[in-house]
Amino acid sequence: MTTPHRINHLQNQEKIMHNDVTSYIDKGLPWQVEVCRKLRELVHQTIPDVEEKLEYGKPHFLKNDQHAAVVHVAKNKVSFMVFNAAHVEPVKGVLRSLGNGDRKSVDISENQAVDYGLIASILARTSSTL
Repeated sequence: MTTPHRINHLQNQEKIMHNDVTSYIDKGLPWQVEVCRKLRELVHQTIPDVEEKLEYGKPHFLKNDQHAAVVHVAKNKVSFMVFNAAHVEPVKGVLRSLGNGDRKSVDISENQAVDYGLIASILARTSSTL
């Protein structure tokens, strides 16, 4: 069982960061660790009271017990997938559709410019109805 640690949020909200998610993130290459930390912070800023846990060996972020997003560190990239995304159009070269289109993924490689604002807006849209 993982032990969460609490970090006070700017607006007196608490976000719970689980040690097993931190461990997963910290195992990546330095650039992957940086990207994952930014994505994790983005999720916590975008979804109030988000729950994070390690499921299927990857960090998952849940809202109201429903999957909102997942981070996956691969050999040469970091993937950030959002759920509940059927109503979000893919963006060529940025956001690709997976499966039946209900999931969309952003793949980030080393030295790539990342539009975290766009990712946050996509996550806000996909998580709004969870």
